Amino acid sequence: MSIPKVCGIETEYGITMPKTADANPITASSMLINAFVNEISGKVGWDFEDEAPGHDARGFNLEGSLPPEVETHLVNTVLTNGARFYVDHAHPEYSSPECLNPKEAVLYDKAGELVLRKAMSAAKRALPNEQEIVVYKNNSDRKGNSYGCHENYIMDRQVPFNKIAKQVTPFFVTRQIFCGSGKVGSEFQNIAKWEVPFQISQRADFFEEVVGLETTLKRPIVNTRDEPHADATRYRRLHVILGDANMSQFSSYLKLGTTALVLSMIEDSFLDEADLAIEDPVGSLRKVSWDLSLSTQLSRVSGGSISALDLQWEFLRLAQKYAIQRGTEVIGGDEFGEEILLNWEETLQALEADPMSLADRLDWVAKYQLVLGYMDRHGLEWDDPKLAAIDLQYHDIRPEKSLFYRLGIRSIWSDSEAELATHSPPRGTRAYFRGKCLEKYPRNVAAANWDSIIFDLGRDPLRRVPMMDPLRGTAKHVDELIDRCDTAQELLDALGT
Repeated sequence: MSIPKVCGIETEYGITMPKTADANPITASSMLINAFVNEISGKVGWDFEDEAPGHDARGFNLEGSLPPEVETHLVNTVLTNGARFYVDHAHPEYSSPECLNPKEAVLYDKAGELVLRKAMSAAKRALPNEQEIVVYKNNSDRKGNSYGCHENYIMDRQVPFNKIAKQVTPFFVTRQIFCGSGKVGSEFQNIAKWEVPFQISQRADFFEEVVGLETTLKRPIVNTRDEPHADATRYRRLHVILGDANMSQFSSYLKLGTTALVLSMIEDSFLDEADLAIEDPVGSLRKVSWDLSLSTQLSRVSGGSISALDLQWEFLRLAQKYAIQRGTEVIGGDEFGEEILLNWEETLQALEADPMSLADRLDWVAKYQLVLGYMDRHGLEWDDPKLAAIDLQYHDIRPEKSLFYRLGIRSIWSDSEAELATHSPPRGTRAYFRGKCLEKYPRNVAAANWDSIIFDLGRDPLRRVPMMDPLRGTAKHVDELIDRCDTAQELLDALGT
């Protein structure tokens, strides 16, 4: 039986210091986050004890995989909304708190953008000589480096990983037609610029394997990292690394909602007899991204061929049957499930009839239309460097600088709702307990991570409070408790009883 799809998004942001020659991105990222935490209540450290990035879902561990060594000059902190804000692979990364449904996850991803805006402003106040740090919500620096936007979904540990990988791969290869962020040109080796003037996905060029453990080299379509950050006897966390970072809330919403539905179907063995597998998933991933007509045929394992759009139609029809037979309570309730299915269907219909009609919803379409208009007005060719600059400016998260914010793209959450989410945690997951403890007892929280909080009451030993179930520690469970406990000592005493 499928379990609730608690989910979240980790976003690595591109970073530059435009007025500083040869700026080090690690140093810039550290300065950015330090400036932000210094202007709020201060830093609560991240607890690395339970992290094991070398654990592989296929049943083995990467030799020598230990919790990462903490470098004191790098920032790794926890926010009162339950999120993690830190430096990762030379980028500032915001990892949203655990959310009860995909729509809520979009809200907390949007809140992350506001956190980064505040961090930029704080850094500008702290830096001398009008220097500034600028971040972009994109996936490539055009120097051969790609940085990720990772999704996370809780799944039932009893579902075999090989089954998950097999059944989700064709969905991952083709879902980019509505959740790709669009890109001018290609960074795939040995391909002429004129062959791919514009493509659907920013990340597709950088994947080399179907299944694997890596996230920065030999990137796999299905990542095998086995860190549930929860009770490992009950839960699996599917760590999805191939998605683009979306400026459009609608693209992000469809990405999360449809994926949660497909994973629920896999858990309930609803896809076991479906004919969905395709040959050469890695090559197909690039073919789909490079094909703006959405007509390129992918070879099916069973024989014959199918387009990415038609394969998405097959997934949708199965999801509609699943919703009728099983319901969609696990992705937020039937009302939310119906909404996802309706938007999925309307989007596929529009892609079939006229993709440009989705310029108010989908990132890749909006960017493509923007670039075409600029080329037409200025008589440019596809190899003009101004087009790459426009591509980048689309992803600037500052409203006054960003081209995205000039296009009137449909929103799901308002800025005021996202602003509240920058400091208030989701109410329906354990993130609520984490965030509220940080808010009420900040001087007594020594460190935290996804599945525990460590309290320091001023004397040894430190006290660890485990949070192994993502659906415990919600507002319903702990609101009254936190309200009546004025001190961390009172809270721990109450938890002890």
